[in-house]
Amino acid sequence: MEAEGGGRAAAGCLYLVDTLAGDPEVLQVDAETYYEKLLKKSSSTPDIFSIPGGEEVKLEDSCVCFVPLYRNNPTCKMLLLTDPKDKETVLAVYLNRCWWPVEDVLKTADPSRDGLISVQTFQERIVLFVLNYIIFGMLEGSSANDAFFLPHSATECAKILWRNGEAVAFYSVKMKGSLCDGTTSQCYLLPVLDTIFVRRKYRRDGLGMKMLHDFCQSFMAEDALGISCPISAAMYQVCQKFLQTNPEEQKRLWEVEAPGDWSQRVNIWLKIQMESSPSGKAEVGSHIENAQTGKPRQSDVDQMNESIEYIPGVGKVAGGDTEKKDDTAPAGTLNSQGPEQEDLEQGASNTQQCKGFRKRAGPGGLVGDKATKQFRIIP
Repeated sequence: MEAEGGGRAAAGCLYLVDTLAGDPEVLQVDAETYYEKLLKKSSSTPDIFSIPGGEEVKLEDSCVCFVPLYRNNPTCKMLLLTDPKDKETVLAVYLNRCWWPVEDVLKTADPSRDGLISVQTFQERIVLFVLNYIIFGMLEGSSANDAFFLPHSATECAKILWRNGEAVAFYSVKMKGSLCDGTTSQCYLLPVLDTIFVRRKYRRDGLGMKMLHDFCQSFMAEDALGISCPISAAMYQVCQKFLQTNPEEQKRLWEVEAPGDWSQRVNIWLKIQMESSPSGKAEVGSHIENAQTGKPRQSDVDQMNESIEYIPGVGKVAGGDTEKKDDTAPAGTLNSQGPEQEDLEQGASNTQQCKGFRKRAGPGGLVGDKATKQFRIIP
């Protein structure tokens, strides 16, 4: 059974995220044992994996590879099956002694799993890995060539958005007080929205707005919240619409560089307003220069906030037209008027493109890593 079909059949009509929690270390050993069996069977008749749709793939060591599940823990790995005809295409994930088609990993049979749910269980970490590493980083989000997209850390705070029995979006947060990276002792000085992603087929339905609202509501006690710098053009449009709809949040949202002190943050609503004025860039630069001297005086903050007016019909920001009836604004492609428009597929910002992409020079010590290029999954 472990060589054929998908996890749903093996789990009695339940999907991976619905199954009972297993010991990650035991599951790791199972995957390594299975891989060793594949190596021994390379000269004999291989097992078959049935792709949804009818096509069959021979399970051979040349089309499987191990990839780290977490950013900072290379010992915990996921065994992936790639298409023998196209090694960049991921077909399935091996877990609980069976192969799960990638799309099945993102599904649930539990009707209570609906809306935004915090990632807590090991199974939910797998779902986050597939959404972030395979879908976002390799299929629907990355346009960089020969890039390696890093997964989240094992303790990353994230929420997955479930809709109609499927994981369709996620966002992750760098918590206040958490380390900025593993090389310095600097910690984030405020909660920071680090990554946000909506699958292509679920865009243009307000999910980006929904997640940004949830982020703000999750930290009501905080006076300031960050979004990782640089913010994409599409995400600025999401922020503009959100801040127009929720003017009480205009003073709280800042574009920040880690760790986010006053010299590393710019008020997003102020920047949007300034960019729409002829002298906007100079005025924004003036505020940034003042901030670099340290935390601004209260009088400066008041003056800045007084200059931020709520304008219900601001027309264009970052080259995008927002005058659409868009209460449920497109989360994925807020503006798809032309090829020059960026998608929310780039994330809440391009932070992971700056921090997360690394050129793949080779297998990097991954066990059985036969596929040295990017992966993508079949629809």
